[in-house]
Amino acid sequence: MTGVITASEQSWIAPFTGLSPRAFGKLITMLRREGTGAVRPGHPWSLSLEDRTLLVAPCWRTNLTLRRLAPLFGISKSAAGRVIDHLGPLLALKQRQRFRKDTVPIVDGTLVPTRDHSIAENSKNCPYSTNHQVVIAADARLVVAVGHPVPGNRNDCKAWVESGAEAAVGRTTTIADGGHPGTGLVIPHRRPAGGDLCEWKREHNRSHKQVRARAEHVFARMKAWKTLRDCRLKGNGVHHVVLGIARLHNLSQTA
Repeated sequence: MTGVITASEQSWIAPFTGLSPRAFGKLITMLRREGTGAVRPGHPWSLSLEDRTLLVAPCWRTNLTLRRLAPLFGISKSAAGRVIDHLGPLLALKQRQRFRKDTVPIVDGTLVPTRDHSIAENSKNCPYSTNHQVVIAADARLVVAVGHPVPGNRNDCKAWVESGAEAAVGRTTTIADGGHPGTGLVIPHRRPAGGDLCEWKREHNRSHKQVRARAEHVFARMKAWKTLRDCRLKGNGVHHVVLGIARLHNLSQTA
């Protein structure tokens, strides 16, 4: 059966992936170099690598159920599930291991509503969510690392350590918001009780806020992908989808 949606029709690429056809082609080339398109034992895929990638992207972008998504590509619900389970983790961002001396990362936490209650907890602002510590390069506004999800009731100080984000950054000077006190990160100056900040500290806080806002802009673009507003994936699925969306975001900014 011929699928309704196919990567051979370039007009489908941008709405479903957020990438230009050129950036999408670059992604496919990278996946092939990583061995994703290699022939494997067993029954062959009914869709090409391009179409399989195009299937995973709208699953994340629109959060459609497999029952609704599969007919758009002319395959069964179970086949669509196998494609997403296989290719989703392979689309994950390869996290940066080293940073240049002049790199200034920004870290911030974001909550992702998650239906798998074994890894999620109720938080103040979001019922049953996971806390993700996302590290962004301040100059390029690209995601460079994402910590493993921790329950949403963890504050950012604990999540910074428990998620592995602290280990990923190492000793690199990193900017964070006021929710990371005592972590060694560069955070805004706190106003003393009953007093006020001096002028140079107020000026530092203003510049700090302007730089840190770049992380919020990246979050806003990433959360245009609706699965980050209601993730139905279980176990490591929520971590893979955040890393995958981060990789697609980076490609859209650089390609």
